[in-house]
This record gives sequence, structure tokens and C-alpha cells, in this order.
Amino acid sequence: MEALQASYGGDASSDSDADDTTPVPTNFKESPTPLPPPPLFLLNPSNSTPVGNLPTNVLYFLDFIVSGQAARVRSFPHVEGNYALHVYIPVYIPSVPKKELTLFLKKLASIVPGLHIVDVDVPLNSLYEDDHKLEQVALGREFHISLGRTVPIRVHQIDSVVAMLRQKLQFQKRYWIDFSKWQVFVNDDHTRTFLSMEVVTGGLAEIRKQIHSVNEVYKLHNLPEFYKDPRPHISLTWALGDISDSLERVVEEEMKRFNVGSSLHKRIFTSKFGGIECKIGNKTYKICKFQDE
Repeated sequence: MEALQASYGGDASSDSDADDTTPVPTNFKESPTPLPPPPLFLLNPSNSTPVGNLPTNVLYFLDFIVSGQAARVRSFPHVEGNYALHVYIPVYIPSVPKKELTLFLKKLASIVPGLHIVDVDVPLNSLYEDDHKLEQVALGREFHISLGRTVPIRVHQIDSVVAMLRQKLQFQKRYWIDFSKWQVFVNDDHTRTFLSMEVVTGGLAEIRKQIHSVNEVYKLHNLPEFYKDPRPHISLTWALGDISDSLERVVEEEMKRFNVGSSLHKRIFTSKFGGIECKIGNKTYKICKFQDE
């Protein structure tokens, strides 16, 4: 199993770095007295106003349920004046494959204990009884394919980083990204295991070229480059510790069963490349434009 370094940065206030919601989490800490989850009627769509990708009643539910649950901590120490930098491709899962994915996650939740939804950190089994809520929380948000490590930068580097990223990546052609493989990753210190969907065919060459361009900008700013053999992916769930062997066995066995009459044996889903974004602190920058095809 190839370890996946948890380069996990974050949103910042106007003058400092803070936790982020990138697809690759890092360390968490447990509360000794977790609160029980609230009733799922809090997720009912009535009388809700969308905020970002999720309505306010869902956000309220998540705030409640995560209280006392695992919480992210920084992968690098807080330094006044630092901002967390993350370069990524935003991805949304289309509506059609969500139904099959929801059933697959539900099955995993019934077999593998301790799985949590990435970013919102909600226990997967807390949504087990309601397929709609599971789909909404686990699959209805924006996912990210990282094109570079999440690292801290100083305020005087921001303009230069953004300008160079735009210069390197300004014009991009649209292409299709195939998420066609379930993959289990483990962070470098083997404290977290992630269930991800990996890009191994369509879109892989284009994404690797984009990673190369980001690496060039990072090098010019003395920032650590991305992995030598990048494996583009988005992560759906995480669990404490290294449970890679057992999780891989369960995923492999369930995919054999699930593939009967299912489209997931060909590819999990396909998404059209929609651009590159760079998040620095709490500000998001659009990096590329599209060439006429």
C-alpha cells in the first residue's frame, strides 16, 4: 500500500492560516464524551436556504453531529501571517451515479465500523437509515482533485503565486475525467485510512500535465512539490488508524457483488473538467480559461 501524505491545510482569517476542507484530511482528535446524533428530520429540505453546496438545515445538522466527534488539526504549525495554499480541480458527482454510490457506501457502513464522511466528519453509519440524507451529505458537495500540496505561504507571496499559476495554466482545453477505480490510501504516519475514487484512464494525462505546471510554480517559491508519481483522486470516507487491508478486502468483495447489473464495474462516474481554482486563506481565485475546441 502506497502511503498518501496528508498535506492538509485550511481556510484562514484575514491574517492567519486555519483548517481547510480539502479532499485529503490529516490528524484528528477524539472527544471523551461524544454527543448522540440529532434526529434526521433536521435534514428535511423544507424551509431551508442553500448555503454553499448544502442548505442551512443540513449545515445545522452537521454542526450538531460533529460536536464531540473527531476534529481536524493542522498539518503544519500556525504562524501569524501565513495563509494555506491549495490548488485543485473542483468536481461534482452527477446525479445519476449518486444512487448506486449511496447504496455502495451504505453497504460499506454496515460492514466496516468507524467510517466517517470526508470534510464534514460525520459518522457514515449515522446516516445509514436514510438513503436521501446519506446521498445529500456524502455525495452532494464539491470534491477536489489536488494539483499540489496544501502548504503555508506568506502574504507577500500571494500575488506572485496566483500570477504565475495563471500564466502557466491560463488556457486549458475541456476534457472528461473518468473516476474508474476504488482505491484505499493511508497517510504517512498510518493514523488515517481513506476510501477514494482514483483517475487511472480518461483525464489522467491532462491532470498530470497540470500538476507539473503547479510544481514549477511551487519550486520558484521554494514550496514542496507534489508526489513524484501522482495519483489523482477524490476521497469519500476516512477511518482512524491503518485499516487498509481489511477495507480493501471488503471493497473488493462488495464490488464483485455490486458489479452484477451495475455500471460501476466500467467506471464509477465521469465528470467534465470545469477549471482550476486556487484557495489561499479564505479567498478562492479562478486560475484558467478555456480554449475553443
